[in-house]
Amino acid sequence: MAKGVEWALHTLLNLDMIGGGPVGSGQLAEAHGLSASYLNKQLQQLARAGLVVSVPGPRGGFRLARPLEDITLLDVVEAIEGSTKIFHCTEIRCGGRIGALSPPPTGACAVNAAMRRAEQAWYQALAAQTLAEIRAEVDSPSVRQIVRSALE
Repeated sequence: MAKGVEWALHTLLNLDMIGGGPVGSGQLAEAHGLSASYLNKQLQQLARAGLVVSVPGPRGGFRLARPLEDITLLDVVEAIEGSTKIFHCTEIRCGGRIGALSPPPTGACAVNAAMRRAEQAWYQALAAQTLAEIRAEVDSPSVRQIVRSALE
């Protein structure tokens, strides 16, 4: 998974901690020592997914499009990574010497089926956790003050 998912998650949490935004992408990037162009790419993907809204103008930037209670980890992963499958079965069981020496397989590949089950469990776990739950784990007056100070 790309680092963009991690930055997107932290950015959404930071936007919530300061009251929802708007905050410029440059400010958000500087707070974590990132390049603004890199973070802006993640923010554009979050905007396309409806997780943030771009606010134009001199006091513009990005703000949350909905409360953290309505944003799951899966929403963020799919916004940044897309919804493509993680495992791609290429039917290697049919190739090489093993494939040449054995009859063609019937039925679904057991490896593919196991990986699909694991992937489904992962997606279900991501969909079950909201960013509000994560914020509750880290929320404290001192953390909020650090975030506010970093984004001023």
